Amino acid sequence: MADEIKSLDDLKDVVTENVGGVQGSSADETLIAREPQRDELGRSYATGKRKDAVARVWIKPGSGKVVVNGKPQNEYFARPVLQMILAQPFTITGTEGQFDVYATVKGGGLSGQAGAVKHGVSKALQLYDPAMRGALKAAGFLTRDSRVVERKKYGKAKARKSFQFSKR
Repeated sequence: MADEIKSLDDLKDVVTENVGGVQGSSADETLIAREPQRDELGRSYATGKRKDAVARVWIKPGSGKVVVNGKPQNEYFARPVLQMILAQPFTITGTEGQFDVYATVKGGGLSGQAGAVKHGVSKALQLYDPAMRGALKAAGFLTRDSRVVERKKYGKAKARKSFQFSKR
């Protein structure tokens, strides 16, 4: 069987044969039909995380206004790089200026908070319109960046740095 597979098309044919051959299921059932998830106000909600920062993000159709912890985006994230990070999910999906974003962020620094809001916006966009999931996933925006600062260990100066060695 492995000798027959020479290209991706052959692999696809083999996979669809195997899925179709399983008793009680079909190829159509293996695909997950994603429904838009919105509340009674037409918003989608998601949490985003980056480093130690956690963001709660709500998006709804609007004029592109972004409010973070009660302040406008350009006031809370003053650096243009952080504002660019927040805009990335909208540029990838081609929805600049179509959604209002309301976010509350806690923990971490400004860079981590901007990443957390970006993660939350990406998750909320794919919940609002499941068709956007492919572009967001391909760009890597739905994956949480789990790198955090390593903790300090006892007997060490920092997480890994040792105290200066003295021979005598």
